Amino acid sequence: SLAVAALGMNEEKLFNDLNTFGFIFEALCEHDLRIYAEASGGRMYHYRDGKDNEMDAVVEMHDGSWGAFEIKLGADKIDDGAKNLLRISKLLAGNGAATPKVLCVICGMTKYAYRRPDGVYVVPITALRD
Repeated sequence: SLAVAALGMNEEKLFNDLNTFGFIFEALCEHDLRIYAEASGGRMYHYRDGKDNEMDAVVEMHDGSWGAFEIKLGADKIDDGAKNLLRISKLLAGNGAATPKVLCVICGMTKYAYRRPDGVYVVPITALRD
């Protein structure tokens, strides 16, 4: 990618700098989400409020329905992402927002898509195109 080249990174350097790799991975996922959302008549946004609550991506469809996404490179961060999505969706519902149609953690280091007991989906980046 252009960002990787602009930073003078290569595969080895990225694996040795997981923080930068995480930012690159997040940008890749957001790019894909934006393309798929727009192809389906939706829009992708970022969410951050004045209290620093944030979600990596929010996809809103033309009918107003929406879904929220956290993007995590490592599987060890899935729980953090899911908790954040649940917390913020509850906060938004308390302020009169519609309930999200989907809460999803996109992960770079998981092989299978599944639904957690709390209702949050976990999806590998490789499944986005499907």
